[in-house]
Parts: sequence; structure tokens; C-alpha cells
Amino acid sequence: MTVGVISAGAFGTALAISLAQTQPVTLWARNTDQARKMQTTRMNAQYLPSCVFLDTLSVTSDFSDLSEHQTLLLAVPLQRLRGLLCDHANDLQNKVLVACCKGIELNTGTGPVQIIMDEVPTALPAILTGPSFALDIARGLPTALTLACASPSTGQSLQQQLTTPNIRLYRTSDTIGAELGGALKNIIAIACGATIGAGLGDSARAALMTRGYAEMQRIAASFGAQPETLAGLSGFGDLALTCTSEQSRNYQLGLSIGLQTGFDPKITVEGAATARAVHKVATDRGLDMPITDVVVRLLDQTIDIRDALAMLLASSPNLAKASSV
Repeated sequence: MTVGVISAGAFGTALAISLAQTQPVTLWARNTDQARKMQTTRMNAQYLPSCVFLDTLSVTSDFSDLSEHQTLLLAVPLQRLRGLLCDHANDLQNKVLVACCKGIELNTGTGPVQIIMDEVPTALPAILTGPSFALDIARGLPTALTLACASPSTGQSLQQQLTTPNIRLYRTSDTIGAELGGALKNIIAIACGATIGAGLGDSARAALMTRGYAEMQRIAASFGAQPETLAGLSGFGDLALTCTSEQSRNYQLGLSIGLQTGFDPKITVEGAATARAVHKVATDRGLDMPITDVVVRLLDQTIDIRDALAMLLASSPNLAKASSV
């Protein structure tokens, strides 16, 4: 069994490096010069300069080179996923397509599994998500992830194929819960970064994470997600990692807002688009999502950091019970 990885960014490259320990892997890069350089130098100097490729990992910019692989991992940013699938729909027919991106599409309010189903109806969709950083995976550090697939047999096969010496996979059929856990925690991470950047401390961040987790559960339940999925790696686990580490781009964005410094617009931050998409869905469904609302206002610069933090940390009159936070 072999696997292809689509997109040679940090996360796609890291997955390819790890998977190459157990099987031949083809890593596809959109840019021809980038692909040629990585194939020659045996590393991704732009994103993971300290991680050397094994001989079982090959890099290409020719999409047809992926045709020999039945399983393809999609590591493109969520907002670009539909475009990639549309461009290569014929080449992806009947493949097992595993989304490795987190977020909610801004225009449609849907997650990666539904996008795969929309654009390549003959494919078998799945999602790989959970608390992970590209550098940790590429360096061989232990990482546990959630693999969600509606088909039990496909999920079981994928679990065997994608497990590596440093990646352990826990399987679920709740693709909606896995999608939402990975997407929603990015919104809370932006809020937590802003809180730390503004100098309010770790205790304030812990309170915000707790209330954020309740907010995640609220909207996930409206989509029919299973509560236990949000309590696992793809929800609570990812929330804990993303809200406490400066390796998180979403946390970094929030930190820059709190510090009132600039942030590189070239860096992809999925939580920004996800916050706007979730805010629209929550408004349409009449759901109370105060943290998401404040994050969107911060991103749109309609409130300043002081007003935002006052709103984020204010106690709501209907939160008298600790269990309702």
C-alpha cells in the first residue's frame, strides 16, 4: 500500500516524512521549482529545514504522478480545498481522500468532508485531525490524532495504513464532530492569544478556554455532532494545544492583536475565515456564541482590544451554575 500527499506546506511535508517510514510516499507540490529543489536537496528548506527526507519519499509537481496511489491526503488550506478538488476532479475519481485541513468554508459554512463529497462524489472521504504541529511530526515526536470516516471498513484500513512509529490514530465515524472540533478551536485560540497579548494572564486564558469549549459544544450539537467526539483529541485535545502554544498560527494572530502589533498577511490563519463562517451560521440558527462574535469584531476592527477583552471576560447573568460555563 502506498499513499500520496497533496500540498508541500509544513503539515503536508511533515505527514509525508512520517509516512515514508512505513511505505513509499509521493508528495505533490504546486510549484515546479519547489518540487525539483526538494527532490534534489531531500528536504523542505522553506518550512522544515532540519528534517531530511527518506529515500521512500519522492516529490513531484506533476499531478498525474499521484494516479498510482489509492489513498491521497489533502493538506491544502481549507479555503482552497474546493478549488483544488474542482481542478483535479477527474484524477480523483474513486480515490480515498483524507482531508488534513481544519476549518469551515466561508461561502458555504461546510467542512472538508462535505466539500469532498460535493466535488468528487465517487470518492471515499475521511478526515485526519487533532492536536499536532508539523515540526513535531516531522521530527518523529509522538502524536495522537483522530481519524474520522463514515465507512467503518475504510476507516479501519486507513487506520492501519496511516499509523506510523510516531503517529497513533484513534478512529471514529463522527466526521461532523471531528471537523467541527478541529475548526472551532481555532476561534478560541485567537481569543486566548489576544488575552495573553493584552497581559491578562494564564488564569484568564483558562477561563476563556473553558467558556470556549462550551461554545464549541453548543454549535457542534446543532450540527448533530456526538459530544464524546468534542471531548476527545479532535476537540478538547486540539483546543488545549492550540490555545497554549506559540507554534499555533491562530494563537499568534490573537497574540499580535493583544499586543497591538502587526501580523504577516501572507501567513494562512484558518481561524479567521472560520470565525466569520461560524458567526454567520450561529446568527442564522439563533445560537449564543459570544466569543466567536468578539473574535469577528476584532478581526474586522470594529472594536478595540480593551472593549473586546471586557466583553470576552464578562460574566453572563445566565451562567449561575459552574456546569453551564
